[in-house]
Amino acid sequence: MTRTSAPFAALLLAVLSFSLLQTMPVPALPTLQAEFGTSTTTVSWVLSAFLLTASVATGLLGRLGDMFGKRRVLLACLAVSAAGTLLAALAPSIGVLITARAIQGVGAATFPLAFGIVRDEFPRDRVPVAIGWISSTFGIGFGAGLVVPGLVVDALGWQWIFWLMLAVTVAGIAAVTAFVGESPVRSPGRVDWSGALLLTGGLVALLLAISEGRVWGWGSAAIIGLFAAAAVLLIVFALVETRLTQPLVDIRLLGRPAVLTSNITALIIGFGMYGAFTLVPLLAETPPQAGYGFGASVTEAGLFIIPMAVTMLVASPLAGRLGAAAGFKLPLVLACVLGAAGFVVFALAHTTRWPLYLGNGILGIGVGFAFASLANLVVAAVDPAQTGEATGINTIMRTIGGTFGAQIASTIVTAGIVPGTRFPAESGYTTAFTLSAIAMGVAALVAVAGPGRLVPAAVQRRAVAR
Repeated sequence: MTRTSAPFAALLLAVLSFSLLQTMPVPALPTLQAEFGTSTTTVSWVLSAFLLTASVATGLLGRLGDMFGKRRVLLACLAVSAAGTLLAALAPSIGVLITARAIQGVGAATFPLAFGIVRDEFPRDRVPVAIGWISSTFGIGFGAGLVVPGLVVDALGWQWIFWLMLAVTVAGIAAVTAFVGESPVRSPGRVDWSGALLLTGGLVALLLAISEGRVWGWGSAAIIGLFAAAAVLLIVFALVETRLTQPLVDIRLLGRPAVLTSNITALIIGFGMYGAFTLVPLLAETPPQAGYGFGASVTEAGLFIIPMAVTMLVASPLAGRLGAAAGFKLPLVLACVLGAAGFVVFALAHTTRWPLYLGNGILGIGVGFAFASLANLVVAAVDPAQTGEATGINTIMRTIGGTFGAQIASTIVTAGIVPGTRFPAESGYTTAFTLSAIAMGVAALVAVAGPGRLVPAAVQRRAVAR
């Protein structure tokens, strides 16, 4: 793998830069709220603005990479993301910071573009494991993004979170420029601007409704109107795309059984998994006088996520090897079962520390298996010229599920308050963890229903022969 070692390392660094962007600002939100003297609702847009542009950029730029060159579009995404990070580090107001975060979200396209480059440029037998390693960087960035910021803010100030992210992004740009060649695989066409506007409008309306539903009220006219607008725009988008000879998104591609079940599974996994990302640190930070919790600092709460990051780092490449040998349906089903098991541990035993570490370790294996399996299933089901488009849509589905899951979990947890305090009742966490476990069980059923055998006959014959 000597010939591909340097390009592979460059892609890992590029993807790591985006995975850090997702979570690094999260622990600093209280500091940012105090620094700019703003409300909780306003500071939450530091996350929401990033999420909105990330969701739109993933699909659109993945498709543009297929059309005009994945390396070229990847470098453009990283450059725009770096510009947004620089603006964030220098932001004089919360409005500028929110704008900067929206610009940073363009970096989301690094995932589908990196998957596409690996498929185009790497030896076929190396592709599954390479995609697994790229998927595992999500865990590295996520874990670091929850632990490092507390130390950085305490020692240097919140601006240095963004200076650190800028350094990683610039390093990624330099590495991709130096070591990654342009792929010869193209999907010729023109930019479908009408489709791009319809898809952008539909996704923004949908994600805005999901992310703000708890604040504005799920039954409010604004939220209902946004959901209705999203439905209309996305339906019109689908109708328009089916009539074009060179669409932005090939709707027929999304209807393929392997792609369809992978996208539905990604949506449900996102719904289930992201509950752990948001709830476990919150539970750990709750002071013991609430009747549960450990009174952890922001940095200490992030440490509970470390087992997930470590096991995810190991699990994603392992899923690539297992999938290459036995097909990726099996590791995807195992991912969902392990995810359900991790949430069962959370639901039954979260009053002491060790079950949270154990549950996150189990979840890390599940997340690692899931991300590697989903990416490989989608890549294997489509033409090389459609890799960016297909993996971008799969990432969007996971993002939508995760956004909805995080909001529902937060709504459930905050529904009841411990009398005489401002802290959520413990029962809310139990209910939310149980719901996530059920969601992962449903995801397992959808994965089983996908095309192909759980264990291919050839693998069974080899096992019997031994």
